[in-house]
Amino acid sequence: MDDLRKKAKDLLESQAVNVIIGYGEGTSGAVRAIFPRKAEETDKLIYDDRCTQNLAVYLMKHEIKHMEKKGIVATIPAMRSILQVASEYQLKEDELVILGIGPDGKLVDIPGFKAMEDYLATQDFGIQEDDKAILRKIDAMSMEERWSFWKDELSPCFKCYACRAACPMCYCTRCFVEVNTPQWIPISANEIGNFEWHLLRAMHLAGRCINCGECGRACPLEIPIHLLTYKMTEDVQTDFGVTAGLKADMPSVLSTYKLEDKETFIR
Repeated sequence: MDDLRKKAKDLLESQAVNVIIGYGEGTSGAVRAIFPRKAEETDKLIYDDRCTQNLAVYLMKHEIKHMEKKGIVATIPAMRSILQVASEYQLKEDELVILGIGPDGKLVDIPGFKAMEDYLATQDFGIQEDDKAILRKIDAMSMEERWSFWKDELSPCFKCYACRAACPMCYCTRCFVEVNTPQWIPISANEIGNFEWHLLRAMHLAGRCINCGECGRACPLEIPIHLLTYKMTEDVQTDFGVTAGLKADMPSVLSTYKLEDKETFIR
């Protein structure tokens, strides 16, 4: 943690960055994002096992995005998110300084996107075993059983859109759910409307989701909506051999056609 604070302090003192996006103490033992803009404020930076939020989401926020130079405390999910949004022309390499954090919680030297790509190539991106078990259980279900499973899971959803707000890939300035001419998604919570919102969001993230799980953690009702995007990630990997967030110049899966693409996804 001392190394992290020292590097962040040096970056602000030298004016190499205008802000550091990092973790700090919140209330009741929780951790929150903090944004030191002065060198003395870096003493508030922390990093421990509680720091799970994907801070890359703040790079897409208007207040941060238009700052000239940003530093960010980047865990592996955040690094992957950065490369993914860079591949979508939303970030430029010279706008960022990466304060990389490895799985052991120690500072990692990441001088640029190429170094980040090389580092990520050595890491394991496996999802948690309990999530794997649920996905395998869903895979074994019949179509009717899957419909019943997701109907029950999604029924409490009242469309607070916390999942969208927590996702680094949901960076549109105006989401289609906010369009009312025409009305794409019913405002009120109902079975079909809930399905439409979550399935359309999952499709929007196909080939883009980096499995950080922020959407599921952000849900105030603890709906396991991250499993939908996890499943899409598996299918994209199986059908197209693509893993999101590993290259800063990766073409979009859903807007790129290759003659050798499999057609097994058409069911």
